[in-house]
Amino acid sequence: MALAILTLTDEERAQIEARILALEIEHQDLDDVILRLAEHPTQDQLQLRRLKKRKLLLKDTLNRLRARLVPDIPA
Repeated sequence: MALAILTLTDEERAQIEARILALEIEHQDLDDVILRLAEHPTQDQLQLRRLKKRKLLLKDTLNRLRARLVPDIPA
């Protein structure tokens, strides 16, 4: 089966870049909150784990979006 080469339009690229920027901001904000909560051992550990899980999900999503911006190079 032949693989179709999909190229992004300028609009699609701009949308992905905007989404990446928004997710990077959210990721950094979560990092700040996690660091502050981790300083206080009396904080809700379940909430801290949820925030860490969300941060990892954001990181994975960012990596997938960034990979879409890099064109595939045929071997």
